[in-house]
Formats: sequence, C-alpha cells, structure tokens
Amino acid sequence: MQKLTPKEKAFSLKFVECNNASEAYRHAYNVGKNTKPETVWTSAYKLLSIPHVSKRVAQLQERAVERTMVTVASITQELEEARAVALQEGQGSAMTSASMGKAKIHGLLIDKTDNKHEHGISDSMAELIANARENTKRIGDK
Repeated sequence: MQKLTPKEKAFSLKFVECNNASEAYRHAYNVGKNTKPETVWTSAYKLLSIPHVSKRVAQLQERAVERTMVTVASITQELEEARAVALQEGQGSAMTSASMGKAKIHGLLIDKTDNKHEHGISDSMAELIANARENTKRIGDK
C-alpha cells in the first residue's frame, strides 16, 4: 500500500470524524475562502477515489465502529447488572434508574416527537417504566 501524505492522513481522520468529505478536505488542505464549493467537493471526491486513501478511511471507520459497539455493549451490561442487583435488593428507584440509563444509550428516549408521552418519552420507554413500577409495587407488597 502506498504511504499516505500528511495531508491525506489529516483528510482521512477528519472525514471519519465528521463524515463530510468537503469539510475534511477544507481542514486538511487549508482551502481559501474564495474557493468554490464545487471545486472543494470535486477535489474531496477525487481524494476519496484514491485507493490508499479510501482504504485508510475504511480502516478508521471500522475501528470507530468497533470502539462504539464495545462501549455501548459494556455500558449496557453494567446497567443490566445494576438493575438486577436493585431488583434483588428491592430498590425500585435504582432499578428504574438503570433501565432508564439503558434506554438512553439505545436511543429509546426521545426529547421532542409527536408520539411522546407527558414526560417526553417514547411508547417503548413508557412500557419499560410501567413494568418497572409494577415490579416495584410487587417488591413493596412482599
């Protein structure tokens, strides 16, 4: 594989960071303010078409995905363990908190949508909360 130039390295990193070829090109090549957007886009496209550059971008993207998945998976596992301990200890509030944390990580909480409930949560999250409340009530009845 051909060695990347410093500008190609900078472009590759920035492209993976922002997922915008034109922005990455402007960053790496210090494009002037008077340069037409079409020129930047064309140059960025050509750069992405170079095999050793596109291969490096793919490698960086793969690493980013691996890191993200491991992080989401490990945090989800930790929250599930915390939820299980809270259930066992009869701590409904802590159990609900762990469930909410998992929901946030997996994008089940929505801030502003048409299908939200009074507290801005999705239908699936409302169901999760209802189940947690039911479990908490059962624990309190013991």
